[in-house]
Amino acid sequence: MTLPYDYARCAGTTHPTCQWCRRREHGREQWQSYIAPPIYTLTGECGNLAARLMDPSPSLAKNDLVFVPGAACYGEVRGLFGGAASRLVVPGARARPIADGLGMQGVLLALAATAYHAAAAPNAALPDLIVGHGVLGRLIARIAIALGGEAPTVWETNPVRAAGADDYPVVDPIADERRDYRAIYDVSGDASSLDTLVARLAPGGEVVLAGFYADRLSFAFPPAFMREARLRIAAEWKEGDIEAVTALIESGRLSLDGLITHHKPATAADEAYRTAFGDPACLKMVLDWRSCP
Repeated sequence: MTLPYDYARCAGTTHPTCQWCRRREHGREQWQSYIAPPIYTLTGECGNLAARLMDPSPSLAKNDLVFVPGAACYGEVRGLFGGAASRLVVPGARARPIADGLGMQGVLLALAATAYHAAAAPNAALPDLIVGHGVLGRLIARIAIALGGEAPTVWETNPVRAAGADDYPVVDPIADERRDYRAIYDVSGDASSLDTLVARLAPGGEVVLAGFYADRLSFAFPPAFMREARLRIAAEWKEGDIEAVTALIESGRLSLDGLITHHKPATAADEAYRTAFGDPACLKMVLDWRSCP
């Protein structure tokens, strides 16, 4: 099986075409032997794949277009979210049929489900402020509108990323003076932003951490105390979230258009990863494995 990186070369390093998972144990960081092919950028959900089913199963026909959220068929490489290869061997239950018309956009299903999981949690308020206008921020905004909410404001400091909004305003936070947001969804991954976000909350408001944070989170207690602020962490999607976003897509209430900005053959994986990590205009990079043996 061909992987999109040289495992022997990048093992134990921070080579741009691999990410090693670290954990803290007894006050020390220890490397684990899990590797996450960085198919899917800042939230850690790597290797989501829409591919042609190769092996028949009772519920799926050969050549059905399916969505595969991950696989564990990489031998000595323990893929954290693996779905990056020209051929996957997975249980039939892991392959979800999708409409042929969805095509390449099928790779976005898990990310859309993650956005839905954050916005549609029990007793959750839909966002009126989203921090970050990457793919996840755009999906949360679109899902909030699809679920009947008012168009949220989105903060984005990079003018390249500010473009492409669908029926909601995108502003630089410096230009926004509002300080009564009920629900602020942060997808920036900036661990230092909590004090800023708490200061923009209405009394009883909530900050939802929907990004991934490599650094320790902290905030000043008095401003949060004065507002009786609430803090919620949104984790990865569940099976029901996939079903919900699929229904939104099929009904025409949720569009995935404009989110895949780049795609390259898998043989150009090194260039693709550098673009995905280094070009702010790249929202979502898709590797095309069809030309690979």
